[in-house]
Amino acid sequence: MTVSRTLFGRPLRGVAFDVAVSAGVLLFGLAGATNQPGGWAASGVGAAMAVALLFRRMHPCAVTVVVGTLALLQVIAGWGPLAFDVAVLIALYSVVKYGRRLRDGVLAGAVAAVGVLLAAAQTPAGISWWGTAMWYALVTGAVWLVALNVRTRRLYVLSLEERANTLEREREAESRAAVAEERTRIARELHDVVAHSMAVMIVQADGARFMLDRDPEQARTAVKPEQARTAVKVVADTGRAALEEMRRLVGVLRDAGPSDAGGSAVVSDPEHRRLALAELPDLLARFRDAGLRVRDTVTGDAPALPPGLELTVYRVVQEALTNALKHAGVGADVEVTLAYTDDVVVVRVVDDGQGRPAVGPAPSGGHGLLGMRERVTVYDGTLTAGPRPTGGWQLEARLPLRSEPATEVIAA
Repeated sequence: MTVSRTLFGRPLRGVAFDVAVSAGVLLFGLAGATNQPGGWAASGVGAAMAVALLFRRMHPCAVTVVVGTLALLQVIAGWGPLAFDVAVLIALYSVVKYGRRLRDGVLAGAVAAVGVLLAAAQTPAGISWWGTAMWYALVTGAVWLVALNVRTRRLYVLSLEERANTLEREREAESRAAVAEERTRIARELHDVVAHSMAVMIVQADGARFMLDRDPEQARTAVKPEQARTAVKVVADTGRAALEEMRRLVGVLRDAGPSDAGGSAVVSDPEHRRLALAELPDLLARFRDAGLRVRDTVTGDAPALPPGLELTVYRVVQEALTNALKHAGVGADVEVTLAYTDDVVVVRVVDDGQGRPAVGPAPSGGHGLLGMRERVTVYDGTLTAGPRPTGGWQLEARLPLRSEPATEVIAA
């Protein structure tokens, strides 16, 4: 069960404080009802001031006008300054602190200065008028300056909070834009992978059909059953692989908005080419030319990976090296490790963080950890990254390997 901490849209703590302040002013007004100038009538003025102070935060200007008017009636009646007149100082403090414009506080200060003169004019005989006026002026001026200081600090804190909220919204917008762009890039690359697989299937199928249409009798005698079975197996396995890639494509774009999954997301870039692990040496060489000391290690026997998974491994290595060049700097030692097992391929990139700032732009990558995590998730993998206890940064991506599809048996 959730307990509400607000009342009429205001925090309970603030409401309780205002009630306590009003109750104090009311007690001042009622305490001297029998022996103060004006008697119960003056106490009624004090009670009205106390009620008005309940709304000093929500309507500071209106409360100041009400309290000031009541104080003026008190002066006209000749009741002199009384204990509950502290409400005038509280109203002055409130309008300076909570007023929408500072000029409201300045105007209230000018009115308070006139009130000081009127109150000092009622000084009893035998007491210095100037001394009384100076005392009232010092107290009123001190309250006004304290309220101005609190107002300045309050507005400064509010500006910091607004700036923090704005930065948070900008970061969220940038993250969404980065995810959208990375998904579009993944979609384009996987589209090329699937298109390549479909082309292989079409070539195999058209070749078999051409032989059968040209001379069916010769095809039956010249083509061995093993050759036909191999051709059909290639078509079936390629189709399964293409279907699996397409399922992953749909999975990564399923939650995308209209800007992520539009028609342009699957249009192949004329200048784009499909990357494979065979091009990793060239990638490492480019980063060595950029100033990194890259060492690469491969453990285990590399199986035949699906084209999309090869592309993911390539992109993870590319982005990890880009981050190392940006953050660890030129001259940093980086070790790239590819570990193959029967059920998983592990990509590990470790740097020592001992480089110097790069003087030129790093080779292009994607969108940092966000983009890498998006790619690894497509293949149900995991990505961990963080600083090392001995310095530098370590990144590890684990990509599970699916078992090969069963060979489809086709009756002769």
